[in-house]
Amino acid sequence: MADELVHYAVEAGVATITLDSPGNRNALSAQLRRELRDHLETATGDDAVRVIVLDHTGPVFCAGMDLKEAGGAAAAAQGVQEFPAILRQIWDSPKPVVAKLAGPARAGGVGIVAAADIAVAADTATFALTEVRIGVVPAIISVTMLPRLLPRAAHELFLTGEQFDAARAVQIGLLNSAVPPADLDAEVTRYTTMLALGGPIALAATKAMLRRERPADMGADFADMLKLSAGFFASEEGQEGITAFAQKRKPRWVP
Repeated sequence: MADELVHYAVEAGVATITLDSPGNRNALSAQLRRELRDHLETATGDDAVRVIVLDHTGPVFCAGMDLKEAGGAAAAAQGVQEFPAILRQIWDSPKPVVAKLAGPARAGGVGIVAAADIAVAADTATFALTEVRIGVVPAIISVTMLPRLLPRAAHELFLTGEQFDAARAVQIGLLNSAVPPADLDAEVTRYTTMLALGGPIALAATKAMLRRERPADMGADFADMLKLSAGFFASEEGQEGITAFAQKRKPRWVP
């Protein structure tokens, strides 16, 4: 549709969700939020989709909430009310999510990057948590960002709103990789190709394992992990992977 702000396409098991509202720097307007939620739901529910890529058109990945829509609205009517659900869709997706940034991210856009499993950016991209500079708190994005960032860096960047570059984003844990702009597509493909080699059920379970709160007792943790591991060794997917390895072929789930 000519008037849609988020596009959806699937190729070779990779669903690409593209923010396409460059006129307002891909800000999280009501329409963009709605379409992003819908496409994320479609991708997570499609068995043919193995990996999700969050992409964008224009020079900016995402500028955060649409401040034009936020002006004059009461707390209960603010668009930010819908944002936790979007971040949870990305964070809890059973399919690995890769964020692809050819340009800057700000505020809520950085929260989306942090929610993804893998984040790759052009080394020219910049980032900033600018909320305090307009008198608001980076509260919602802290839920996805604080598990990623080094504590000292989080305090510095949340409190100052200072811009930082892609190299620092890698250093503090926000990005997995920063590459020259000409290499961005190849770097994303490198990750999506590797992710698609994993068993889909195993990937979903591994994501859940990585998110779980670890018990304080190591014995209890080993007991839980033993049950998970043994169950997957004996599962249909695990047995297919073991058989494929023995037969020197790719498992059936590889696109």
